Parts: sequence; C-alpha cells; structure tokens
Amino acid sequence: MLRNSAAADEIQATKRPAHQSAYETLRAKVLFGDLAPGQAVTIQGLTEDLGTGMTPVREAIRRLTSEGALSMQGNRRVIVPQLSTSCIDQLDFMRQSLEPELARRAVSRIDTSVFDALHKEDEALNAAITQGDIQAYLIHNYQFHAVLYAAANAPILAETVDRLWLRFGPSLRVVCGRYGTMNLPDKHADLLKALKRRDTEAAARTIAEDVHQGMLQIRASLDAAMPHA
Repeated sequence: MLRNSAAADEIQATKRPAHQSAYETLRAKVLFGDLAPGQAVTIQGLTEDLGTGMTPVREAIRRLTSEGALSMQGNRRVIVPQLSTSCIDQLDFMRQSLEPELARRAVSRIDTSVFDALHKEDEALNAAITQGDIQAYLIHNYQFHAVLYAAANAPILAETVDRLWLRFGPSLRVVCGRYGTMNLPDKHADLLKALKRRDTEAAARTIAEDVHQGMLQIRASLDAAMPHA
C-alpha cells in the first residue's frame, strides 16, 4: 500500500536485506521522477548509483518491471515507460474509481493523530509550492494521500492505487518541470474541510477532482511535448 512512514523507513533501511533496500530506493527514484520517462539507464549504472551489488539491483528491477514501473530494454538497459494518451485515460479512470472510495472509507476512521498528520503534510506541501521545490512537492503530495488512504483500512485497494502512482509519478515530475509548482492543483484544503465535517461524499468528490486535475495536466504536458505537423 502507499507508504506513509518515510522517516520510519529511513530508520529501518539499515536493517533491511540488500534486495529490499535496493527496491525501496529504486522505487522512490521512479515514483518521484529522478528517472524520467523514456530515460534509459544501465543495470551497471544503477548498481553504482544505489551502492549495492548486481543481484539486489536485478531483483529490484524485476519487481518494478512486474509492477509496470520499469521496462527492460536491450543491452542490459531499463527504462521508465512513457505514457500514451490511452494509458493516461486508463489511469485517470482507475484512480477516479479507487481513490475516492479510499477517501470515503477513511472519513469515519480518521482520528486526531491522522488528522494532524494530514495537516502536517499539507503545510509542508504548501511550503514546497511557495518555494518552487519540486522534489518536496512530489514527496509531500504522495505522503498526504498515503496517510489518507492508510486510514481507510482497505489494503487491497491501497496497494492497487500504489502501483498506479508508480506509473504516473515520473510524468508528474515532468509536469512540475514544465509548469512549475504554483500552477499545480491543490484540493487538499477542501478535503481537510470535508474530513473535519465528516462529509463522506464531499471528501470522495474532492479526491476525484484532485485526481482528474492532475491527470489532465499530465495529458496536457504530453500533448505539448508531441511534435505537431
């Protein structure tokens, strides 16, 4: 499911097996756009970048490939797949089907600690937008959703959504680079108000709007990058 404990993950990193540590590190590079869509990298290069052995890197690549986050190329290279218009439409449909349901389920389960965690992530997100810090924006946007979806207590749905985020995350980094952080959608304030009122349908509707706006920007960025006759 979506990870909502980045600090704890860092503390536990040294206790993990090498293959799990390599997977988590490479996964973050994909999710937050350190590896751009269409950018091919060698297995040897990833081994040096991650500072681990070839076997853990191969296992990490295998797992991320099975999750659709990476694709194997010839000559021992891997690539982050570029999204097509059809892929964006499917991701938008699946996200709008699943993420509002997670929000809906979370409403009745959110306690003070979860609400505080959401506020903390939202404040960090707003600061990142103001500062134009793309990396921080991507991390705190992800963490905000992670905290919310973890509260839903629906691990199958959350794990499915997490795989979807791996597919569009790199393209969201491209959007940030093209348009900057000030023009990115931010429906989180509206969501927090809905959560405070325990308004289930308003929370679900706000997440659906947040998802759709983000996917529209990814599609616009893709269209802008395509050559025109």
